[in-house]
Amino acid sequence: MNVSWRKAKSWGLALFITMAVEMFLVSQCFAKDTHGRPKKYDHTTSPGVTLNVTDKEVVIDNGIVQITIANPEGYLTGVSYGGVHNILEYHNKEPNRGYWDVVWDTNGYNGTDWLLGSSFNVVVENEDQVEVSFTYKWDSTTWNTSQVWRIPANVDRRYIMLRGSSGFYAYSILDREEGMPAAKMYQIRSVYKLDEQRFHYMAISDDRQRTMPMPQDRDTGLPLAFKEAVLLTNPTNPDFRGEVDDKYQYSCEDKNNKVHGWISFDPQIGFWIITPTNEFRSAGPVKQDLTSHVGPISLAMFHSAHYAGYDVTMSFQQGEPWKKVFGPYYVYLNSISQDTDFHQLWDDAKHQMIQETRSWPYEFPLSNDFPKSVERGFVFGRLLIHDRYKLRTIMAGSYAWIGLAAPGVAGSWQTETKGYQFWTRADRNGGFLIKGVHEGTYNLFGWVPGFIGDYVYIEDIIITQGSVIKLGNLVYEPLRNGPTLWQIGIPDRTALEFYVPQPSSLFVNKLYTDSDQNKFRQYGLWERYAELYPDNDLIYTVGQSDYHTDWFFAQVTRKAENNTYKPTTWQIIFALHDVIPSTNYTLRIALASATRSELQVRFNDPELTIPHFTTMVIGSDNAIARHGIHGIYRLFNVDVPSEWLCVGNNTIYLKQTKHESPFFGVMYDYIRFEGPPPTT
Repeated sequence: MNVSWRKAKSWGLALFITMAVEMFLVSQCFAKDTHGRPKKYDHTTSPGVTLNVTDKEVVIDNGIVQITIANPEGYLTGVSYGGVHNILEYHNKEPNRGYWDVVWDTNGYNGTDWLLGSSFNVVVENEDQVEVSFTYKWDSTTWNTSQVWRIPANVDRRYIMLRGSSGFYAYSILDREEGMPAAKMYQIRSVYKLDEQRFHYMAISDDRQRTMPMPQDRDTGLPLAFKEAVLLTNPTNPDFRGEVDDKYQYSCEDKNNKVHGWISFDPQIGFWIITPTNEFRSAGPVKQDLTSHVGPISLAMFHSAHYAGYDVTMSFQQGEPWKKVFGPYYVYLNSISQDTDFHQLWDDAKHQMIQETRSWPYEFPLSNDFPKSVERGFVFGRLLIHDRYKLRTIMAGSYAWIGLAAPGVAGSWQTETKGYQFWTRADRNGGFLIKGVHEGTYNLFGWVPGFIGDYVYIEDIIITQGSVIKLGNLVYEPLRNGPTLWQIGIPDRTALEFYVPQPSSLFVNKLYTDSDQNKFRQYGLWERYAELYPDNDLIYTVGQSDYHTDWFFAQVTRKAENNTYKPTTWQIIFALHDVIPSTNYTLRIALASATRSELQVRFNDPELTIPHFTTMVIGSDNAIARHGIHGIYRLFNVDVPSEWLCVGNNTIYLKQTKHESPFFGVMYDYIRFEGPPPTT
């Protein structure tokens, strides 16, 4: 293990957070009504919820929203709201409007399962609430003999509608029993395809919203080097001519992926996906994924390989049991009069997202697999940091990310996909409270902005119903062998602080032309490297160069003749006034992303046959091609014997050897060179 923890014995914080837990429980009572629903809904004057079932369809209506569901398959065929008979794309075939799917494989097959039900059940039906269930029971005798292979799991898809609610809730339960065959799941999601003649304006955040191209604009455009990217050459709206459209330009970290959707201008209606928690998503809070994109399409993403690759494949062995609840998430619909600023729809959706988040965990879902508040637990404590070369005294782990995930080594939460994860942000004093935790066994994980590495509290944390676990003060000692001689970048797990160039004028998304925080989302930035360094690769001189302007955000390949590519070798030049003999220095390389790369490190001899260090071949993040600024975080620690160094100028050669594609490469987070520990 690369990190160490210890407990201190201060319990003043414990008393304070115990009171905070009690206050939180009280606040939950005020945030919900007696049925555990968000407080905003008017349950006294609104019409009751009705259910109408035929052999072909199930219709649920609360006087505000009406949804129509195929019986017994469970896909959504219609959503009626605000005087519009169906806000889904009615030109699509019925199964291709509102559905779930799982991309998966098993021995001899790979493809997509649409999670279609074969049986329908009413879970509850009254004026306050209707919940319905569409189930499929896996059958070992037929699952691979029909034209459609079925994922080896039992499926339970559910919809909930509440009195006075301007929307509906959806969730699914996947259940693998002992004896089921091996399988891998690559993507789990829920998809909504909206009326393309109505919904033209998309919103993901305050600074990421715009009128979007039409689907046919992509059809008539020019496909670019990565298949999802299209240059719009003859769009229906001439303002889009010359822009690039790519759904990955609208990706988002899960911690920020709480509400997104579309706006119709006539009538002024909003359609929003609200996800009140990340507990059922894979791979932690900074995992990136899709949101909404041209279609118009909105997604509720639960699991995928996007920006992480095969490292996050959900793999099941033969006979491995497993069960997980995905959701509930909320589909929220709102409307305003035609003479009102349409941006108010977005503001209202954000307000509703806050209401839903405060109401989590919901009390109204009736599956026994979804635990209510009283069936969950709390964990609290305080994170402190001891870095003896940065500050002599212990300091607070200010704004650390702290989470519970399946037991594992430091950083294993990044690739953990089968269980639930529960994350929070510590306050400025390092105090943290993790609430609403499922029963189970966890380790406590986290990282602190400004410090390298991951840390883990390796003692098992066992949550039972109603648990309140006080961890007290925890002290993290980041990796450190000696004092910092020089450093490049900021240890924040992204490459955003480095030089991100302006895009080519041929490949622009106008949404991001004036956004420093989103400038990396432009298409083709990897090609700018060879334009900026036409003859020689990047050379960075410590003490003279500035990483904001002189360190390219990604070490990519260089285009050569006949559509081939060459590896690149970057140099770091630094001076040593003396070298302490018979000692070890330390080079720490934190990578923010890697895609089919091998990073080789050599000191003072670029032609050395065997490198001093190699990462071996790592990564399938695809963050370069998909306009990300990070993927999976990796930290490499290189012992540097003094014999490799010399008095005066030294050069570190960083060679990325894999060059079969323009998308192969690494992004650096932070590089630090440490001297030997002082002898006292």
